[in-house]
Amino acid sequence: MYDFTLSKEGIALRDKARAFVKNEVDPEYLKRMDKDDIRFPRELYRKFAENSLLGLRFPKSYGGQEQSWVTECAVMEEMGCLGTAAGCAYVMPSIVGEALNRFGTEEQKQRYLAPMLAGDQVAAEALTEPRGGSDFFGATSSARDVGEHFLVRGSKRFIVGAEGADFFLTYVRTNFDSDSSPYERISALIIDRGPGVEVKYLYGLLGTRGGGTGRVVFRDVKVPKNNLVGSLHGGAEVFNTMMIPERLCSAAPMPGGMKACLDIAMNYADRRKAFDRPIRKFQAVSFMIARAQVLLDASRAMILQAALAADNGAANRRRVVSEAKKFVTEAAWEAVNLAMQITGGIGYTDVYPIERAVRDTRLAQIWTGTNEIMSAMIQHDLYQEFREERGRYRDVEKDAMHADDSEKVFDDDDMWRTLEEDR
Repeated sequence: MYDFTLSKEGIALRDKARAFVKNEVDPEYLKRMDKDDIRFPRELYRKFAENSLLGLRFPKSYGGQEQSWVTECAVMEEMGCLGTAAGCAYVMPSIVGEALNRFGTEEQKQRYLAPMLAGDQVAAEALTEPRGGSDFFGATSSARDVGEHFLVRGSKRFIVGAEGADFFLTYVRTNFDSDSSPYERISALIIDRGPGVEVKYLYGLLGTRGGGTGRVVFRDVKVPKNNLVGSLHGGAEVFNTMMIPERLCSAAPMPGGMKACLDIAMNYADRRKAFDRPIRKFQAVSFMIARAQVLLDASRAMILQAALAADNGAANRRRVVSEAKKFVTEAAWEAVNLAMQITGGIGYTDVYPIERAVRDTRLAQIWTGTNEIMSAMIQHDLYQEFREERGRYRDVEKDAMHADDSEKVFDDDDMWRTLEEDR
């Protein structure tokens, strides 16, 4: 984020994060993550906490800094150059922390939110099921009331951070009435790692390695009722609130990776010579560099708009955040591929980290709701806004040369009405 978009405090935090990624993260550590020698970056996670960089938006009483979404997104951008696995470890406290801060009891905040921001506990969000995918409200993992606790049975997969998590924010079905609305069937529970919780790190991922993505199986796990987050059967409200941090945290780190790849490509194009001149002097190359920078700045603008919408509780914030997630992840995919194209064959090797960025960035269009789901939500919310705003703006249809409703036929009733009027 540029200085003119941030407060003085925001600039200071962004610069602190920039110095952190420059000086505190060993390149060998990231390489070990990409080779899966490290299965969850707990050491790096603790460094985030030691530098007071986790959960910046949350109250100081729990270890946060009471910052805005705008500032936190600027910090996330700086973290983006570390790759998506390290980035996930960084943003997860912001995602899970949102549920705890908004819906959690004081006991839950003291027991989970504060230790998480201190780097003493790692959280993961357990959403996706083997059968469900994007069908979130069709969750079949269940939590049955057996008196003093819930008995949880089921499984979740593709859980980022599962390998390192000490507790899981988990969505389970608690209302078994077959006539109930899908939006009144699920609840959010905090499930501690312990007896009956089986975590398997088993996915051979294309990218985003070392982030601990795994499968979690709950085998009749006893969960105290005071671990219920929000109201019973109120998981939909929690989830709908969580859409904001999930999508913003998916988009905000992307420009960091885009800029890193663009910097590599620009340095390469300035030094690499062909036909007796630097290749950046060729229009084909220079236009790719320009295109990547346009995508980078457009992404920053989308993120800033979404962050401001979230900070101000704007009525259209869900649509705007969904747009940011969709646009920015697709822009990042194009930008890192442009960087690879500029560097040519050597960019396709592991001599440069562009190939890792390509592998990492591909996942961003899938997680926290695929970009097709984003499109579905965007048009849904847009039509609702469109109906509410009808009549507020100039009716430009009347500016047509032959603005005559008689030729505007949309269905059979319109057709026959027009024919009768013509008789």
